[in-house]
Amino acid sequence: MFKRLIALPFAILAFAAVPATAGAQVSCTETPAQIRTLADAKGGEEAVKALKLVAVGEKLCAADAKFEAGKKFASAAKLLGTELAALSTGTTGY
Repeated sequence: MFKRLIALPFAILAFAAVPATAGAQVSCTETPAQIRTLADAKGGEEAVKALKLVAVGEKLCAADAKFEAGKKFASAAKLLGTELAALSTGTTGY
């Protein structure tokens, strides 16, 4: 019983650490293209950083690490001022 009481806070922290991108659909072909289009439209330093994250995400997709790629794509989208879920639905706010 004592082990369960100690493990419970760690389980809650682990669940809370799962990003919101877990529910968003991540396509290893469409998502990078959408982020690149958004980065081209926005320009600037954030766009350059976002494109680097997209490149890393694509490499993760190639290594069959789609969940980790989703994190990179979500970070790139956030740099560009939108959410990954908004990219999936096609409503980026621009």
